[in-house]
Amino acid sequence: MMATTVKARARRSAAPAVFALLGAFGCGSGSAAETAPDAMAWLKKIAAASRQLNYSGTFVYQHGRQMESSRIVHLSDATGEHERLETLDGPPREIIRTNENVTCYLPEHKTVVIEKRTSRQFPALLPDHLTGIADNYVVTKGGQERVAGYDCQVIALEPKDKMRYGHKYCAELASGLALRSRTFNEKGDLVDLFVFNQLMIGNGVTKDLLKSRYAAESKTWHTDTAALELREPAGDSRWESKVTLAGFRKLTEMKRSIPGRSTSVSHIVYSDGIAAVSVFLEPMPKSPPAAGATYQGAVNMYVKSSNDQMVTVVGEAPANTVRQIAESFTAKPR
Repeated sequence: MMATTVKARARRSAAPAVFALLGAFGCGSGSAAETAPDAMAWLKKIAAASRQLNYSGTFVYQHGRQMESSRIVHLSDATGEHERLETLDGPPREIIRTNENVTCYLPEHKTVVIEKRTSRQFPALLPDHLTGIADNYVVTKGGQERVAGYDCQVIALEPKDKMRYGHKYCAELASGLALRSRTFNEKGDLVDLFVFNQLMIGNGVTKDLLKSRYAAESKTWHTDTAALELREPAGDSRWESKVTLAGFRKLTEMKRSIPGRSTSVSHIVYSDGIAAVSVFLEPMPKSPPAAGATYQGAVNMYVKSSNDQMVTVVGEAPANTVRQIAESFTAKPR
């Protein structure tokens, strides 16, 4: 998912430079079903497995008619998480991660990008803390299937309204590692898919597999640390939402110094326990992006102007949700 990661980095950092900064469901059916305790236990197992296990394999990311394959190596030890991710299609790219520190090698451009991790990626798609999941989704345990040679348990998240996507995970029976992840829209259509087609779990994964193939030659490349932007303390953005964002709660509100911007940008993050949505608020830049909606896979972005200000919302939520959030924001009276 290396290609995915680089694209995800672009798309999720895409506001104020957004796209340059970060068996189907009957979704929104209003089902009165409740989350089963054993299904929630499985979800917690899935969340923990991707961070605590040692694994190595190749997987495919599909969105629309596009497919990308990547190779991942993940090792967890007393010092934390270590990961190597590389593209197998298109331009060669490699990401080396140690905990939250990320180094991205782009040999085609002879560039090394150094940054902090800002988003989750397959198979670690679930947050560390699954707070509020049952408020917004019905979590159910389905049947067993087989993926990449492993038996796996299907766990489904059906949204309680049309503000969010539905999800299905297939988790390896013994470890809980997600072997496949599917996202569905409110019509039950597949939005995107991650799936391992080859995988090794356990002690066969060693530190030798984490070595970068570009570290030595990259010593003469350009090093880009612009993404290590300075963050100012949390503070009032002087903006507010005119409506209650159903199921989403505010996680952070801060000012950020973004490369290429002459003034700081207000950044507010909301989450429903699974999906995260970022709101960026700033004075209208000299070369603003086109207003309106864009998307890639499950990630939607909406840009609008408000007087001399620009509002950009980006996140893993349906297009209508992202648009509604953008349209709800207005500057507070002074």
